[in-house]
Amino acid sequence: MTVKFKKPALLAETEFHYCPGCTHGIAHRLVAEVIEELGYADKSILVASIGCSVFTYKYFNLDSQAAAHGRAPAAATAVKRLLPDKLVFTYQGDGDLASIGLAEVMHAAARGENFTAIFINNAIYGMTGGQMAPTTLVDQKTTTSAEGRRPERSGYPLDMSALIAAVAGAAYVARASLHDVKHVLTARKYIKAAFEHQLAGHGFSMVECLSTCPTNWRLSPADSLAWLAERMIPAFPLGVKKGE
Repeated sequence: MTVKFKKPALLAETEFHYCPGCTHGIAHRLVAEVIEELGYADKSILVASIGCSVFTYKYFNLDSQAAAHGRAPAAATAVKRLLPDKLVFTYQGDGDLASIGLAEVMHAAARGENFTAIFINNAIYGMTGGQMAPTTLVDQKTTTSAEGRRPERSGYPLDMSALIAAVAGAAYVARASLHDVKHVLTARKYIKAAFEHQLAGHGFSMVECLSTCPTNWRLSPADSLAWLAERMIPAFPLGVKKGE
């Protein structure tokens, strides 16, 4: 029997805590595969955030650093400056990166800090109860916007990839989706490109991955994938926003 597909060695032998249908696990696998492919399995450092991804460091056989809520870019800045030969990346959700950590990520990009942010956008606060996030769509219902997000009250969702791409210090910015095989393969390509920009010393890089949250969207896993494709992608267009 020929083995065609196997678990990356960089993923630890432990069960994920994520809800059924959540695509965090897909993102983890892509990151692990790319790091192994680049030959950086023993030369990479993860900076974990707060949120549903709070236990990210448990799932990778990598050196890692836990950061306070929103402060992963600040911690990654220190790690990369102290250890410039390492592949350094943050793994953050939209509540962490786009809300409490907005200043940290924007200024890291403005300074051209040479690390990579893996940004998981599911348009809601996951771990804390499904509240409205900076990326929550107009009319999307959450526990703090029961009638749907109203721009006149709460403003519009932040397009983080567009914001980061507009910053001079950002070298590579791309947005992918994790809702089907075709788009997952594109996400993998973007993650590899972002890491390659870092290894080449080009400056800050970020890959935004549109992800599902069946529990807080109150949808089945299958319906969540469809909702992502039908609602999130039109609001957050996919593709490379900066760099090649």
